[in-house]
Formats: sequence, C-alpha cells, structure tokens
Amino acid sequence: MSKEAASPAGNPATLLFVDDEANILAALKRLFRPLGYNILTAESGAEALALLEQQTVDLVICDMRMPAMNGAEVLERARARWPDVVRILLTGYSDLDSTVAAINRGEIYRYIAKPWNDNDIVLTVRGALERKYLLAEKQRLEALTLRQNEELKALNASLEDKVRQRTEELRVALNSLEQAHVQLQKDYFSTIQVFANLTELRKGAIAGHSRRVAQLCRNIAQRMHLSETDTRNIETAALLHNIGKIGLPDRLLDKPYMELPYAERTEFDKHPLRAAAALMALDPLLKASELIRHHRDHYNGVGNSSGLRGESLPLGARILLVASDYDALQQGLIGPDKLSPKQALNMIVSGSNMRYDPTVVDAFRELMSHDGSYAPVAPEFMVTSAQLHEGMLLTHDVVAGNGMLLLLKDTTLNAERIREIREFEKTTGEQLNISTHSI
Repeated sequence: MSKEAASPAGNPATLLFVDDEANILAALKRLFRPLGYNILTAESGAEALALLEQQTVDLVICDMRMPAMNGAEVLERARARWPDVVRILLTGYSDLDSTVAAINRGEIYRYIAKPWNDNDIVLTVRGALERKYLLAEKQRLEALTLRQNEELKALNASLEDKVRQRTEELRVALNSLEQAHVQLQKDYFSTIQVFANLTELRKGAIAGHSRRVAQLCRNIAQRMHLSETDTRNIETAALLHNIGKIGLPDRLLDKPYMELPYAERTEFDKHPLRAAAALMALDPLLKASELIRHHRDHYNGVGNSSGLRGESLPLGARILLVASDYDALQQGLIGPDKLSPKQALNMIVSGSNMRYDPTVVDAFRELMSHDGSYAPVAPEFMVTSAQLHEGMLLTHDVVAGNGMLLLLKDTTLNAERIREIREFEKTTGEQLNISTHSI
C-alpha cells in the first residue's frame, strides 16, 4: 500500500465514485485501485447515500448530471450528514449555474471536467486527502490546546496553596510543550528531507542532489542576509523542487537535459508546474510551491511561460536556479560532461544577467571564495556502528551508498536508532560513514 493511499492511522483511504455511466466508474476504478485505495461505486445518488450510511468514506467523486438526483443534491446531502467527507464534482458539460450551485450547496473541494487528465485527477485526490488529514490533525491539536487552557483556568481559580503546589508542575509542563513544539518542527522538516530523498531514488544520477542544493540555497540566503523564515522556505523548496519529475518517463531522466529533443525538453520543463500543483493544497508549503513553480525561469525573461522577468521573479526562485544548476552541471544532468566545481562556477558567472540574477550570482561567487568559513568548528570523529552509544550527536547526515538518507545531522542517538543502523549494515553489507562530536 502506497503512503498516498493511507490515512494517518495507516488504513487505506476509501473513495466513493458516483456516476450513472458504468464505463466512467470502470475507468476511475482502473486508475485508483492500483494506488492502494479502497474503492466503492454507486450508479445513482440514492445508492451513494446508502453506502455512506453503511461505510466510512474519506472522499466522494460525484458526476453532476444524473437522473433522479443530480450531483449538486448528492453532495449537499453528503455535506449535511457527513461534513468530514471530501467532496469533488465531476462535470462533463459547461453548465456554470449548476456548478456554482454545487459549490455553494455542497461546499465541494474541487470540480473536475470530463474528460479528465489521469495525472491531474490523481494529484487532486491526493491533495484533497492530505488536506483532510492535516485539518483533522489541526482540530485534534486545537482541542488538546483548548483542554489544556481549561485546565489552566481551573488552576488559576483554585486556592493559593494549591496554586503554589502546582506552580512547579506547570513550569515543567510548559517546558515540555515547548520542547514538543520544537521537536514537531524538527520532525516536520525531517519528513520533508526524507520525502525529497525518496523522490531521488528513482534515478541514481540525482541522488543527494536536492539535499546539496538545499544546503547551498541556505548558504546563499544567509550570505544575502535573508530572514530565517525566507531562508527556510527556500531550503524547503530546494528539497522538494524535483518532485514533479516523479511522473516523468524514464527517457527524460536517462539523458542530460541538453541532449533531449525539443519536444521532450518541453515536456521535461513542465515538472516545476507539476510539483507546484502537488503542493498547493498544503498551506505550510504555499511559499515553497511558488518558488518551485518559477525556479527554472530565466532572469532576462527569455522563454518564461509565466511572463515574469528580473525582480518580478521571486528571489527564492532565483537563488534556487543558481544552486540547482551549479550542482546539476557537476552531476552531468545538464550537459554531456560532468564539470568540475570551478567549471560549474564559471558557467554560472557567464550566465549572469541572462539566465541568472546578477545579485544572486555575486553573492554565490563570494560564498564560493569563502567556502572555508563554513567548516564546522566543533571537533568531529569518524566512528563505526560498533562504537555508537546513546546520547551521541551526529555532525553529518548518515547516507547510504545509493544516496538514501538514513539519519539527519544533529540527531541524538538512542538505543532504537543504534539498533537500526547496525541492522542496516548487517542486511546490506555496507559500512556507513558516521560522524559525531565524541567517541
């Protein structure tokens, strides 16, 4: 079962398709069943509502034009009885009034026109389910916060001696919540890094590319004195900027970009738009998705489908283009030859004011000339898995030979993580490079 098909509890998401045309239902089942979803179908609104009474459903895709009960009415009734079910309208005709009615009455998440694009409808369903699960988690956390606030009010209303007794307990509890919040932020960013790593496992040539580009983007942003929020958004965009390549055929990834025929190059150039579309439903990633959408746009505007150029392009996108191209030139992802770091730098500089923002290029060139200043100042030790013990702090990411990220820098080792490292080495026969502050 794929991750995209699972709810936070690990159970497959259940989709209900409603259409009076059997061939449409069959096509939707063929498209979504291999992705690991539980599939239900109904040939009428009444049958759909009956299924909703009997089973838990995560998402409904309903056709607009059906006899007896149209899609707008079905989705309106579903909203009234099961508001947590995500509702998507499928329409095969240009009836604006009916579509507006469905949106207003059924509060639908999105409407999709027939005939649909398979990739688009899969991305729409994936985004809808991710949004549903995130909203559910948000409500859970809000309820938890509300309950804790009520408990605090009760404490404040109690007697002074009880308040004094609870003061230290409260201080410890608040400290734990703060630590949990910090850990939640760290886990969120770690999840993004792991997801970026998984997208790169398809082709070995790009293994580690996103992580290297993300680190370089952070260094450039810091050199340009950007805020930590902007820097983190650029770093997140860098980690995810290649996810649009997941749906590309192998022939577009097997050759350097410059060796692709024009038609295939045009198809390849759409991957930033696919990536942005996949992320747009997630509010925390809206800024990153905008940077990804424009990260291949040229500074001088030549060939930009967006119509933007120069300073009108997001600064983060301009930084991401420089960092991404610098690494790609060295990996042979652009031209037939792998360039040295110096040759790659010269290529970036030669494209200043044309493909690249000259201000970003200047900051990048300064960064490269002072690269030694980024060396870690704390002592480091290379250790084997046999030397690991609880409490050790990793000073570098632990990466397998195929580029797969196993553990992140600054991770504090516990018994479980040490056991997993040793088990990985035993299973693969590979000895990992592990760096720590101490032995």
